[in-house]
Amino acid sequence: MGPGSPWEGLGGGQHRPLGAVPARRGGPGGIKAGTAAGPGEPGRMSAAPGTSRAPQPLLRFPDGAGGPGGGRAAGGGGPLQTLPSCLSARRNRPEGKVLETVGVFEAPKQHGKYETGQLFLHSVFGYRGIVLFPWQARLYDRDVASPVTEKSENVAGHGSKEVKGKTHTYYQVLIDARDCPHISQRSQTEAVTFLANHDDSRALYAIPGLDYVSHEDILPYSSTDQVPIQHELFERFLMYDQTKVPPFVARDTLCAWQEKNHPWLELSDVHRETTENIRVTVIPFYMGMREAQNSHVYWWRYCIRLENLDSEVVQLRERHWRIFSLSGTLETVRGRGVVGREPVLSKEQPAFQYSSHVSLQASSGHMWGTFRFERPDGSHFDVRIPPFSLESNKDEKTPPSGLHW
Repeated sequence: MGPGSPWEGLGGGQHRPLGAVPARRGGPGGIKAGTAAGPGEPGRMSAAPGTSRAPQPLLRFPDGAGGPGGGRAAGGGGPLQTLPSCLSARRNRPEGKVLETVGVFEAPKQHGKYETGQLFLHSVFGYRGIVLFPWQARLYDRDVASPVTEKSENVAGHGSKEVKGKTHTYYQVLIDARDCPHISQRSQTEAVTFLANHDDSRALYAIPGLDYVSHEDILPYSSTDQVPIQHELFERFLMYDQTKVPPFVARDTLCAWQEKNHPWLELSDVHRETTENIRVTVIPFYMGMREAQNSHVYWWRYCIRLENLDSEVVQLRERHWRIFSLSGTLETVRGRGVVGREPVLSKEQPAFQYSSHVSLQASSGHMWGTFRFERPDGSHFDVRIPPFSLESNKDEKTPPSGLHW
């Protein structure tokens, strides 16, 4: 790696090179999440916050005894073995394994933000994590928009309603590495991808175990363990301070990292829409611009969560995307499933998350489309993907130099 590597000074093993990917126009799914050309990453979606009860022990299976699954977790205050995700692990765990106490649930916050260092259990995917810092996003929820007005002109051609965004809190978090293998079938919570910090316009890098989480996804808990989360960056970003609540505070390394990489980490817009009890949430991220074959290529990653709000089992079969570029091109992309999979959404495992990438030879554009689902009786129905903008930093004169420490 060349000068200015994001991993310099942190020791070995932090970065994951992802190989070269084609600098092509449009094409969601052109760089697949979960492959060498683009790792998976979760999208985000709000899960209903739990009820507030007196703190109870948070129990978890030992390593190797199964782990968090895809069930929707109950609210804070209850022991973890009552959660659907861990009931599944309990049935499958090796003989002789027992539950271990790892902490105590706290009441979820109905007002205000969680602080840096807050430990939590993900309410949908069940993994352990810790909050690094918050993001203030604009949530465009098409299910609650009122009043709505039809746009007089719609560049995207989606026939969409005009929706006003409201402020919503998300968090940058670290994921416990012990839990990642157990959630891989329901969520590609592997890494956040970035353009490489050199002139190769086709190279991506990833930081494993870095995620974005909605406020409602967090079930907070406390622990007396001074290193409760296993992640290579935990002790580089946070330090234990028993006088603080929570007892983990940001190191200067974390503050500097956040400041330097703000443009490429920032979460700004979240789009959500429900069709026939299937809720789709999309979060686009601008990754930067590179030059390729004497032209500028602008890159975005987009994270999507699909969630079944009903008890009927359905399976994702097809995707249909439309990508409009500011240069005037309109591209249509159809394909089977997403990222090479056709996930089943059931009451036990209601959600699936993935990420992919798209590039345009223009500084902005729009995307929208549909997912086709199949019911148990063989019938199909289409679920709308809310339209969202692909926006770049118009003031950026030079290509971003990747991730810095």
